[in-house]
Amino acid sequence: MSSICLPAYPLVSTLMDAPGLDHAAPDDRDARDLRWSRLMAAAQAGDRRAYDKLLRECLPLLRQICRGRLRDATEAEDAVQDTLLTIHRARASYDASRPFRPWLVAITERRALDRIRARGRRSGRESALELAADLPAPTGSADAALDAERAAAKLRDAVQGLPESQRTALGLTKLQDLTLQEASVRSGMSIGAIKVATHRAVQTLRRRLTGKE
Repeated sequence: MSSICLPAYPLVSTLMDAPGLDHAAPDDRDARDLRWSRLMAAAQAGDRRAYDKLLRECLPLLRQICRGRLRDATEAEDAVQDTLLTIHRARASYDASRPFRPWLVAITERRALDRIRARGRRSGRESALELAADLPAPTGSADAALDAERAAAKLRDAVQGLPESQRTALGLTKLQDLTLQEASVRSGMSIGAIKVATHRAVQTLRRRLTGKE
């Protein structure tokens, strides 16, 4: 199988500037998915025109998924770009005997989720003090300013020490103040899992900040 020696970044830049095929003539989804699978197989064999056509046809779907996951339009476009780069780098791993669309959707969902997690980590670092109102302040310090500074540093360290799922849930529900439904959509976690992860995160932070491990 020959490879497509097309540089990833110029390819992505060209596609991101294109309008895509949002207004293409409607067709049967099964027929479209079969066409996409065939185009990807042709692309793997070195057909650049098939590869370009495939990515342009897929672009509206990528944007739909990423915009559904990420409210911020810039973040969504960044996730689309991440997806295109991943497809380009992982194209040889696609099994042409399997449907292409599920492979594509899985990659897109992962890249969108990566953006959500990265934003959650940034929020955890930059806005950790916002959690202080929900947590007990450390006691025993005669210097309130120094006490607050130490508490903030301890809180930041405690947040960063949480499991990833708990950091994500905490960032979405406490820092970004999303509803459970919104947090579920953003993270890909169920509402029940969001509840449990948030509760466990707050309990863990309470123990660590009060020294009652």
